[in-house]
Amino acid sequence: MWVTDDNVALLTDLYELTMSASYFAEGMHDEATFELFVRHLPESRNFLVSAGLDDALHYLEHLHFDGDAIAYLRGLDIFRPDFLEYLATLRFTGDVWAIPEGEVFFAGEPMLRITARLIEAQIVETFLLNCLNFQSLIASKAARVAIACDGRRFVDFSPRRDHGADAAMKAARASYIGGASATSNVLAARAYGIAPSGTMAHAYVMSFDRELDAFLAFARTFPERSTLLIDTYDTVEGARNAVRAADLLAPEGVKIQGVRLDSGDLPELARAVREVLDEGGYSDIQIFASGDLDEYRIAALLQEDAPIDAFGIGTQLGVSADAPALGGIYKLVEDKSGPKMKRSTAKVTIPGRKQVYRCYQDAVATHDTLALHDESPPPGVPLLQKVMEGGRRTTPPESLSAARERCSRAVKSLPPAFRSLHPAPDPFPVRCSARLESLLAELNQAPH
Repeated sequence: MWVTDDNVALLTDLYELTMSASYFAEGMHDEATFELFVRHLPESRNFLVSAGLDDALHYLEHLHFDGDAIAYLRGLDIFRPDFLEYLATLRFTGDVWAIPEGEVFFAGEPMLRITARLIEAQIVETFLLNCLNFQSLIASKAARVAIACDGRRFVDFSPRRDHGADAAMKAARASYIGGASATSNVLAARAYGIAPSGTMAHAYVMSFDRELDAFLAFARTFPERSTLLIDTYDTVEGARNAVRAADLLAPEGVKIQGVRLDSGDLPELARAVREVLDEGGYSDIQIFASGDLDEYRIAALLQEDAPIDAFGIGTQLGVSADAPALGGIYKLVEDKSGPKMKRSTAKVTIPGRKQVYRCYQDAVATHDTLALHDESPPPGVPLLQKVMEGGRRTTPPESLSAARERCSRAVKSLPPAFRSLHPAPDPFPVRCSARLESLLAELNQAPH
């Protein structure tokens, strides 16, 4: 079963529908505001990167329950006919404010705010969390890889290890926002306008009688973009065969672009391979490394001065292996009776419709302030932008490159401690405005 615009309305937890059915029965159709935020950053993260908004807005614009969906729900024998008739006409007609894709954000800050009729705002919770949690998680991981690469290229190599086909698509998209230059996923490359990237597998090399023959055949097939996998047998001898191939192909006008290392002691092998290539007169052939890499291994490789020009990142990126889940939540913060606040132990929420303001000093972010949406703005740049009004986007979809550039700028604006791959001594400062603090105190004391 593939998720499509026609069936995605059912990609929801049943309790979204049962709550909505009860709201409907009680005639509760007034506006409500929900905010999506992360209560705590993963232990190894100093910041998060917003991603997935474009998919979220597409979902909201096209949300509907088609005939097959209504027939299925009717067959469950759970819902009253009048509620199902209501669902058959349901469309999202609300307003959405969001932090743009590529911007960094922190715990407690709404990355998305929805104001809509209660059922419309409630029923979309599951999809929005699925969409924004995953893509923000992967974009944040990719941004950390970009920090480790220190200007060197890296490619998303993750689809064969990602958790399903949709995850492979979204991982490629989010990785590009976070800083990846390309993806091995051809469908994602086509869908999102990302450069596709790939070399060869060991099976290709082993399909020829000699490693050199494999290199010659591949380079002749791709005379302008051949990267040779040189560790099938002996890596250093593979480098020598790459030089031999380059010598034989030069009269034909064929150039070898790079060689790839996928195993072994990468710093030692990279140095040995670089020496072979340079001595052969091919200092322009780049060394590409892969093989269960992540930001920590890349940083260690570069600290050892390994002469590696680019990296392929697979499993560790596509599943964010060191922090494989993002605990984003979606909570009611205001309805017709005013601001709402959850007071559960260790799960307190901040009431009211909010804006996030970021303060800078000499182009470096110093702190964020949470403030109510209608109060006098505190110092800083507002992060939440109105992206949907009356169920329709306020602007055309922005390019993925724009989100990628925003991510690069945003990460560079963070203080050094928050660009570190290791936990900062203290969280990035996120303050509440005086008026918001007063509202918190008032609702904490209110009877319930």
